[in-house]
Amino acid sequence: MAENIKITFPDGSVKEFEKGKSAFDIANSISSRLADEVLVAEVNGKMKDISSPVNEDSNIVFHKFDSEKGKEVYWHTTSHMMAQAIEELFPGARFGVGPPIEGGFYYDIDSDRKFTEEDLKKIEVKMLEIAKRDLKPVRTDLPRLEAIEYFKSKRVDPYKVEILETIAKDEEFVSLYAQGGFTDLCRGPHLPSTSKVKSVKLLSVSGSYWRGDENRQMLQRIYGISFPKQKDLDQHLKDLEEAKKRDHRKLGKELDLFSFHEEGPGFPFWHSNGMILLNGLKDFLREKLRRLDYQEINTPIILNQKLWLQSGHYDNYKENMYFTEIDERDFAVKPMNCPGSTLVYRTSMKSYRDLPLRLFEFGLVHRHELSGVLSGLFRVRSFTQDDAHVFCTPEQIEDEITVLINLIFDVYGAFGFTDVQVYLSTRPEKFIGSEEIWDGSEKSLATALDKAGVKYKINAGDGAFYGPKIDFVVKDSLRRNWQLGTIQLDFSMPERFGLEYISPDGKVARPVMIHRAVLGSFERFVGVLIEHYAGYFPLWLAPVQVSVLPITDSQFDYAKEIANKLINSGFRVNLDPRNEKIGYKIREAENKKVPYMIVIGDKEKESGQISVRQHQKGDIGKFGLNEFIEKLNLQVLKREYYN
Repeated sequence: MAENIKITFPDGSVKEFEKGKSAFDIANSISSRLADEVLVAEVNGKMKDISSPVNEDSNIVFHKFDSEKGKEVYWHTTSHMMAQAIEELFPGARFGVGPPIEGGFYYDIDSDRKFTEEDLKKIEVKMLEIAKRDLKPVRTDLPRLEAIEYFKSKRVDPYKVEILETIAKDEEFVSLYAQGGFTDLCRGPHLPSTSKVKSVKLLSVSGSYWRGDENRQMLQRIYGISFPKQKDLDQHLKDLEEAKKRDHRKLGKELDLFSFHEEGPGFPFWHSNGMILLNGLKDFLREKLRRLDYQEINTPIILNQKLWLQSGHYDNYKENMYFTEIDERDFAVKPMNCPGSTLVYRTSMKSYRDLPLRLFEFGLVHRHELSGVLSGLFRVRSFTQDDAHVFCTPEQIEDEITVLINLIFDVYGAFGFTDVQVYLSTRPEKFIGSEEIWDGSEKSLATALDKAGVKYKINAGDGAFYGPKIDFVVKDSLRRNWQLGTIQLDFSMPERFGLEYISPDGKVARPVMIHRAVLGSFERFVGVLIEHYAGYFPLWLAPVQVSVLPITDSQFDYAKEIANKLINSGFRVNLDPRNEKIGYKIREAENKKVPYMIVIGDKEKESGQISVRQHQKGDIGKFGLNEFIEKLNLQVLKREYYN
């Protein structure tokens, strides 16, 4: 008699199936349509091919293309299809890595041929041909040493050999996936068939050093995207065109916000307009934090190397750190702010009455990033974090997390980020502290999220080794996801630095440390905002809020009077005195994304009124100056953003 197993579905229902049934068979038992749409199965938190047998009682989640995990598998298989197409079209090509990424996939290729736009089109055609072959990716598990021999002999590929001899050196068995005549080293999982891929577009080709090392071989990295429906691909390509117009590097230059220079590669130079943005964001956060009883601190940029050994950063992060020597002693430029906060905490003995102690720091940090991954403000070597560290008792965790969740949603709402996804990451395989502490902490985070009415997803095993965390991902106006905020519990740092407080019973106890960031880093957040708003910042943030545009020289004195009154009322104003046509002045102000333009002609001068234009909307009528100032003040007070 066949043995049965119990399968638990996301809605809590449980059904029995014969042991060894595939994930596909289980999906098919629910409906044939579901089985047709499912791309991958998540069995007890692990991603599996849907052809995989299920041999034990399991929790199962099916992922279609509408889920992030479904997209990952879809794009992963498409990257293999691209490699297969290249191997068939251009024999002799060798392959590095080809992962799915946010917004598609890429593969690194070593080939004597320099790929052109025409080549990419040929590869696309071949990929769609491979899709029509209805090839079933087949997984094979074999000893690592056998895999090395395979890639040395049957398919000469030094990159796969290097991965097996270095990155995977501690693994006894590895997996290979074959589709048709193409075989690749891969953990999987993959689509059940190449026929699932209906539309594909290869977007670009660029150079990429093998393993990010500029001293290694330069490979060609081909980026692509694929979808189950052509209309989805068409919309995506349309969004990409819009994204190019909004590129923060392009707009940053046009709006005179920041620049980068060879004298400091990866280090942003902020211009006056950019500083207005940065300071506006900092003032906004300071106002929020002081109402929540936060104390602002500032810690040194350079600290003794012993501190980084004690914190664990030296052992785990030294390749990303900068070092120097002072008075014949070794120092490091800080890559993170948290060790400095612990030193501030430790300057005096704390009582339970002093907790929670909330310290925030807009701390400048430096991290060495390889030149190949630098990308405008999104990936830099120096940036300012909106960091905070809350020191509290274990009993206070839940309340503190609730306050932080509300703060984060409040801040995001002020910028128009209303679509926020939340992830709770739980205990990883390697962790410090007891399971009891972890279970209690995870429960505290989950309870706080539930109390706040926040829907969230579990990222099982994705917590930091020192504690569970909550991550916040916002969707911008182009429906792109950006991971910004994070809340992390930390049991390690208080232990490493001997942080203590006197508990109510008079005994010495260890506080819990909560790391949190709302924006992440100011630099990256400004980049996100530029693209989210297409450079058209809300009035309260705009570097120039009003442009005063006299039509001719005869109105200049009146225009200057108007500009001065606005400036004295606290607004950032540009008076354009040039002897240019008014249409030209208006177009230039529009290009600079100035929220409001005041046009001054003879009629306005005689009546004592002003004609006002709004960016993208045009003429919005005539106002008395005091009436207009009141309108601006109200808009700034409400921190309104434009839809």
